[in-house]
Amino acid sequence: MAVTTQRPETAVRPFTIRTPEADLEDLRARIAATRWPDKEPVDDSSQGVPLATMKALARYWETEYDWRKCEERLTALSHFVTEIDGVDIHFIHVRSKHEDAMPLIVTHGWPGSIIEQLKIIEPLTNPTAHGASAADAFDLVIPSMPGYGFSGKPTTTGWDPIRMARAYTELMKRLGYTHFVAQGGDWGALIVDQMGAEAPPELLGIHTNLPGAVPDDVIAAAVSGSPAPSGLTDDETHNVYEKVKAFWAVDVAYALELGTRPQTLYAMADSPVGLAAWLLDHDSVSLALIERVFDGQTEGLTRDDVLDNITHYWLTNTAVSSGRLYWEIITGENKMTFFGKKGVTVPVAVSVFPNELYQISRRWAEQAYPNLIHYNKLDKGGHFAAWEQPQLFSEEVRTGLRSLR
Repeated sequence: MAVTTQRPETAVRPFTIRTPEADLEDLRARIAATRWPDKEPVDDSSQGVPLATMKALARYWETEYDWRKCEERLTALSHFVTEIDGVDIHFIHVRSKHEDAMPLIVTHGWPGSIIEQLKIIEPLTNPTAHGASAADAFDLVIPSMPGYGFSGKPTTTGWDPIRMARAYTELMKRLGYTHFVAQGGDWGALIVDQMGAEAPPELLGIHTNLPGAVPDDVIAAAVSGSPAPSGLTDDETHNVYEKVKAFWAVDVAYALELGTRPQTLYAMADSPVGLAAWLLDHDSVSLALIERVFDGQTEGLTRDDVLDNITHYWLTNTAVSSGRLYWEIITGENKMTFFGKKGVTVPVAVSVFPNELYQISRRWAEQAYPNLIHYNKLDKGGHFAAWEQPQLFSEEVRTGLRSLR
């Protein structure tokens, strides 16, 4: 029997999660010592995350929240790390018990993390327990993006979505997968689009819940505040042009800061409450949902969901390192569009959630993805779809990629 061994630089190594109690005690002490600003002089979130929301979050975080519960869920999974292109890439790897499961790499975004995907692991790897067929099973690989979570922090520039796309293809090949599919939202959507544009022979297709399919002239008009281009349908005007325009006018400030001066955000590494406010203020719809959660209402997310993700950022000290990805595409050498077409040629499944930043039309999806194999508009769910609506999301991934098996 021939025995092969991996070279040290390509080895896949087990990864163990251990949080010292002293780190949690320090976190609680810092929350208790928060110096608060004055209340905002408005009755909504138009000036940012309301003081009442942040105080409710801090009270719960300091006195009731238990990171160990999240840590238990994490440590019940198999974690690994492997060096690719000079950076350690951490990932969760869960193999299905079902034969012929399709290998799927799922990529998070900002201000997300692997925490976003924890709810979809069981439905996708064990579909028969969730009303689906064994033929729909997936083997899951869920990486932490470089600079995020348990992955290494790049010490040189150049780690943009193109480089990450290549690294993830290498990761899947290193795990022995000769064919696989890829899924992404937020930054993950840009990464899988880049994978689809490069079209390595191992990649069968992709699923995206933030399709890069907005025409360039629509983006230009929305960003500049100019009138909508002619020829748009009412749906495209309302659900894409107007929403991108509103996002760029109101919600994009965090991306511009991260895209130009990420190193300035020292406060995010020093203040838990400062970090929490920064991560909460991604987009108006998601912030409104989180406000309702901390006001005691039942939503797709819970208080623990929100704080699991924020605490993960805090304990890994990745507030600044994660944000540098914005710099890469706004200021760095390989500038690229957030929402525009990337030249994808592989089969693509698109799921459109109603509370996403925009809702792309089928017409534009077909133009951006000439090999569109699935398009569906859902009736609920937002920017963090896997996190908010794991059942719907899992069903979409199964349905969207089924024809590629």
